[in-house]
Amino acid sequence: MDPLKEKFFEKSASLKADIKTILKDHGDKKIDEVTIEQLIGGMRSVRSMIWDTSSLDPEEGIRFRGYNIPQLRELLPRIPNGKEPLPEGLFWLMMVGEIPTIENVRWLSAEWQKRSSVEKHVFDTLDALPKSTHPMTQFSIAVLAMQSESIFAQKYEEGMSKNDYWDVMYEDSMNLIAKLPRVAAYIYRRSFHNDVHITPKTDMDWAGNFAHMLGYDDADFKALMRLYMTIHADHEGGNASAHTMHLVGSTLSDVYYSFSASMNSLAGPLHGLANQEVIKWIFEMVEELGTNNPDKDQIRKYINDTLAEGKVVPGYGHAVLRQPDPRFIAQKRFAEDNIPDDPIVQIVWDLFELVPEILGSLGKVKNPWPNVDAHSGALLVHYGLKEYNFYTVLFGVSRALGVCAGLCWDRALGLPLERPKSITTDWLKQYIANN
Repeated sequence: MDPLKEKFFEKSASLKADIKTILKDHGDKKIDEVTIEQLIGGMRSVRSMIWDTSSLDPEEGIRFRGYNIPQLRELLPRIPNGKEPLPEGLFWLMMVGEIPTIENVRWLSAEWQKRSSVEKHVFDTLDALPKSTHPMTQFSIAVLAMQSESIFAQKYEEGMSKNDYWDVMYEDSMNLIAKLPRVAAYIYRRSFHNDVHITPKTDMDWAGNFAHMLGYDDADFKALMRLYMTIHADHEGGNASAHTMHLVGSTLSDVYYSFSASMNSLAGPLHGLANQEVIKWIFEMVEELGTNNPDKDQIRKYINDTLAEGKVVPGYGHAVLRQPDPRFIAQKRFAEDNIPDDPIVQIVWDLFELVPEILGSLGKVKNPWPNVDAHSGALLVHYGLKEYNFYTVLFGVSRALGVCAGLCWDRALGLPLERPKSITTDWLKQYIANN
C-alpha cells in the first residue's frame, strides 16, 4: 500500500468509527432549521452535508483542513527556490489533514507522473468533435471517455465488499488527477494551436508540467499555475461543482461519471464559467473606451453603465463570503510581486477600489467584494493565455483535487445515497395557512 493510501486508511477508519458513535448517541438531535426563504432560494446556507477537506467562513474565507491561504503559501512544500506552493501538497493535506514533507510531495509528483498516460481512444473521441466545441464540453466528454478504465466500475460488477469501496475510489481518483493535465492541454492545443501538441516531461511537478504542455515554459507562469491549481482546488462542499460530485458519487457512480457531472455544473455562468465572463467584460471595456489605460472616472462610468443596463459586474459578489475573497488577494499579491505594471492588472486593481464602493452605495448587495474570478484572467492574459473560454477548464483541473479527495472520504466513511425531501407549492401554501 502506498504511503498516502495507508495514512488515508488510518485516518478514515478512525473518523468512520467516530461518526458511527455520533449517530448512535446523537442522531436525533437537530442542528438547523430551514426557512421558507432558504427552501425557495436554493437551500442557501442549509447545513446538510459532511465535507472535511475545506470549510468556508463568511468573514475569514476558505480554510483547507484549518489552514488559510497565506498559511498554505508559507507551509506547503515548493520547488527549490520557488515562491508558490505545490498543489500536490494541498492534495496530501486534504486527504489526511497533515502538512506533507517535501519527500511526500516528491513521491506524489512521481506517482502522478507514472499514472498520467492517457488512452488513445480518449484523444480519438476529442478529435471526432468540431474544434469549435466549447473547451468545457470537450473536457467533460473526455472525462466520460476515460470511464472505460474505471477500476471501481469493474470491481463493483465483479462483486466487492462495501469496505473496499474507498480503496478503488482512491485508485481511480489518483489516476484521474494524474491524467487531467494531459487531457486539458490536448484540448487547448487542438482548439487554439492547430493540433500542435507538446510532449509531457517526465521529471516535472504536476502543475509545472501542465504549464509546459499548454506551451508556456516561462518560470513565472509555472509558478502561477502552481498557485492557481492550489487556490482553486476546493471551496467547501456546498458549491455547485463539489455538491454535484458528492451527489452523483452518492449513487455509487464512479469518479469519472461523478467528475464529468461536476464539470457540467462548473460550466454554468453562475459558477466556474464566471472567470471567462470577467476578462471578457474587461476586454469589452477596453475596446469601448479605446484604451487599455483608462482613468478611474472612465472605469466608474463603465461600471455604472453596466449596472444601468440591468447587468452584473462579473467577478463581484459571492454566495457566502462577506469580505474580499482570499483567493483574489493571493493572486493580487502574485501580481504585485511579478507584474505590477501590466495595464490589465491595473484595471483589475482599479475595479477592486471602485466596484465595492458603487455596489455598496446601492444598498442591495450583501457582498460587494471581488471573488476569485475577478483577478485570474488578467494574470493569464499577461503570460499569453488569452483564450478566455478555456479558463474554466483550468479551474476544473484544479477543482479535481478537492472533489476527488472529498469523494474518497465519502466512500471511506460509508456516506449514503443523498435523497432530500421535496414539497409542492400547494403543500407550502397550506402549511403557511395553518401556521
